[in-house]
Amino acid sequence: MAQLLVRDVPRDVVEALKRQAASHGRSAEAEHRLILEKALKAGRDGFRDRAAQLRDKTAGRIIGESAELIRQDRDSR
Repeated sequence: MAQLLVRDVPRDVVEALKRQAASHGRSAEAEHRLILEKALKAGRDGFRDRAAQLRDKTAGRIIGESAELIRQDRDSR
C-alpha cells in the first residue's frame, strides 16, 4: 500500500486529529485514513446526491433566459 506524507500541518489540527482518533479508539493514522476516504467518497457521491435533490426541489419551475425575466420585472415598474 502507498504512503502519504503531509507536511506543515498546524499543531492544533494534529492535536484535534489525535483527540478524535482516541475518542473513536483508533490511531491517528487510522483516523486520518478514514477521514480522507470519507471526504473523497462524499465529494464524488455527495455531488450527485445534492444535484438530484436540487433537481427535485426545482422541478416544474420556469426555465428560461434570466435577461428576459429581468426585463419583464423592470418593465412592470
